[in-house]
Amino acid sequence: MNSDEIIRAMSDQGLRITEQRRSLAKLFADTEGYLSPKVVYDDMEKEYPGLSFDTVYRNLRIMHEMDVLEQFVFEDGIRFKVHCGGHEHHHHLICLSCEKTIPLEYCPMPLLVDIPEQFQVVRHKFEIFGYCKDCKQ
Repeated sequence: MNSDEIIRAMSDQGLRITEQRRSLAKLFADTEGYLSPKVVYDDMEKEYPGLSFDTVYRNLRIMHEMDVLEQFVFEDGIRFKVHCGGHEHHHHLICLSCEKTIPLEYCPMPLLVDIPEQFQVVRHKFEIFGYCKDCKQ
């Protein structure tokens, strides 16, 4: 997604588009990989002195809830990336070396048969971490 598409997606869902949100959209559109909230804050704080980390994080969560950004949990913390397209439920293969991300259209949830009856699943995340063909050499 380019920054205009990100802004349009947020606007279509009723989010007020501020200059800070335009800057967030541009940052994510211009970044191939994943961004941690701290990296986003450090970048945004240069342009908007006095901006709080909480404001940045709240906007990242809102953009994630709107399916503009995808959230991933790495060993060193949460990171965000522009949604990879398609709004159907999907998962990812993520290279630990170059962070290349490959959408995985298959969902393994239907195969899980040992979920206790007293537990109701309402959502799940599933990422597979490994090495892409270029990095496994």
